[in-house]
Amino acid sequence: MKIIILGTAWPYRGGLAAYNERLARQWQQEGHTVEIRTFSLQYPSFLFPGKTQYSSEPAPEDLRISRGVNSVNPLNWWKVGREIARERPDLLLIKFWIPYMAPCLATIARMVRRNGHTRVVSVLDNVLPHEARPFDRLLVRYFVGAADGFIYMSKSVGGDLALFNTSKPRKFCPHPLYDNFGQPLPREEALRRLNLPADGHYLLFFGFIREYKGLDWLLQAMADERVRQTGVRLIVAGEFYGDARKYEDLARSLNLSDTVLWHTRFISDSEVNVYFSACDLVVQPYKSATQSGVTQVAYHFDKPMVVTRVGGLDELVPDGKVGYVVNPSPEAVADAIVRFLAKDDPGCFTEGIREEKSKYSWHRMCQTIGQLLSEMSSGV
Repeated sequence: MKIIILGTAWPYRGGLAAYNERLARQWQQEGHTVEIRTFSLQYPSFLFPGKTQYSSEPAPEDLRISRGVNSVNPLNWWKVGREIARERPDLLLIKFWIPYMAPCLATIARMVRRNGHTRVVSVLDNVLPHEARPFDRLLVRYFVGAADGFIYMSKSVGGDLALFNTSKPRKFCPHPLYDNFGQPLPREEALRRLNLPADGHYLLFFGFIREYKGLDWLLQAMADERVRQTGVRLIVAGEFYGDARKYEDLARSLNLSDTVLWHTRFISDSEVNVYFSACDLVVQPYKSATQSGVTQVAYHFDKPMVVTRVGGLDELVPDGKVGYVVNPSPEAVADAIVRFLAKDDPGCFTEGIREEKSKYSWHRMCQTIGQLLSEMSSGV
């Protein structure tokens, strides 16, 4: 097939770019022609909550990426839509994650579909956002109307999609493994790079720090006397997308200054393996969720997890096999941390992790999209 992916890619950073680039590589390995059309302007700077939108990594040499999509300029949407329509790709793949992008992405999709040839499929990160804003539902409805079919990566997202449409073709496929962040390092080497002693235990909270991800709950769990007595330390690795002072003040008030290690900046792709190789346990104390790319990074590095029973997280983390699924509360998170450390065996879940992660291949995602296209063509 001739495939165009419309969305985030280098020179932009983060999980969206990593996903689109990894998917493009898989399709190329399977013999398809792939181009990624990414943004010349993704977010106006005043709307972006982090320090920079841009990657510090070199441009991928094995991918065809072209910039030119302006998320706020309707004239640009029509121009890009006409260009892609003339190219007549067999598939236009759009990863949808936030209603803000609906006018841009949906208008381009509508223009492309006019050529009578190209199918538009959207891989849905979210349908409704974690942090609601006015007009979200109106914007989502506009986007859903522009696609021919959908891939949802958690059942909770499939349920949200059904609020807007029940007739268009759709398939479920879980988020594939993030295997593009290098190989695991020896634990001692990873800790040395982080200037940490090798004789301790470390938890990892990883990724952009936003309210719904529950870092405040994890800090409260770290202050639980049972957790304090273990001597475990918490590495917080990721950039604040919000008020940092709230968390820093909370940690100070809980007397966690020697327990929490703040690495609060964007963690580049080349550093990800250092953090995951250094930790014993990845903790995702989310207050709400759909699915999580952090889970799939943890799988790649054979790391056990604690996740809360929200959204689709428990679909990816079988309780007792690859870690623990707990109720969404600081007390439940603390219980799981204590249970894990009581085992005194960081590798106790490794066999289960390796068995479970075999389900999450990029080939399976490409295959599922191909099946969706076949059903759409046959009218099933």
